[in-house]
Amino acid sequence: MEYLEKITKNPYKDLFWNIPSEQKKGVASVIGGNGQNFKTPMKTAEFLAGEFPLKEVKVVLPDVLKPKLPPLGNLVFLKTTDTGSFSEADEIRAAIDNVDFSLIVGDLSKNAITAKIFGKALTASNKPLLLTRDAIDLVTGEGMDKILMRENLTIYGSILQWQKIFKSVLYPKILQPSQSLVQVAEAFHKFTLSYPVQVVAFHDGQMLIAKNGKVAVVPLVQTAYSPLTIWSGELACKILALNLYNPDKFIEATVAAMFK
Repeated sequence: MEYLEKITKNPYKDLFWNIPSEQKKGVASVIGGNGQNFKTPMKTAEFLAGEFPLKEVKVVLPDVLKPKLPPLGNLVFLKTTDTGSFSEADEIRAAIDNVDFSLIVGDLSKNAITAKIFGKALTASNKPLLLTRDAIDLVTGEGMDKILMRENLTIYGSILQWQKIFKSVLYPKILQPSQSLVQVAEAFHKFTLSYPVQVVAFHDGQMLIAKNGKVAVVPLVQTAYSPLTIWSGELACKILALNLYNPDKFIEATVAAMFK
């Protein structure tokens, strides 16, 4: 299978040289949280700002949290509903458009209104965006076909989340957790020929990265991560940063992010 590459060592170490060593470059945003929970976006943004030479890392939160947090310059508060979730799609779209790369990390309220708002915001912008954790579950449903046609979108999820995505758009190729690595790789090969979405998936101890029909497979045991730490937000931050500093090299930059 010419489209499939199995990787056990980092062949793209040279991409780290493109990370600025003196002058900071790029502005990123971490979007997430609700009226009761904002720990994940705050911790993720702190890691991203501390590990990479970005000019600024903004944290985009519901404004119901404003009285609970100190007046930090990188906090951006958007309008919320009475239940403490984001309420304006145009504000979310603007938050995405006003930076170089956004990470929607989750802790979002799970309701139809929030799902509709984020679905509308995602399809209205083509700026680089990474969607992960429970943010995937929120938007998977009606309108997912439009989201998947969005340029510069990376979805980083589990095989179960990708199974739901496939089902939501009635994709004819079956995706099951019980399938072999070759079967899953073939599914993503065909899926990314149908949609421009950039895929990061975890299946049976393997990380799969796919775009434009090409699929790279990296055994997790060969990386710097475990089945638990891949969801902490740190790997998502590394994927964001290396793709920001290495545009148009999605598979190479994402593979490189998985190694020390």
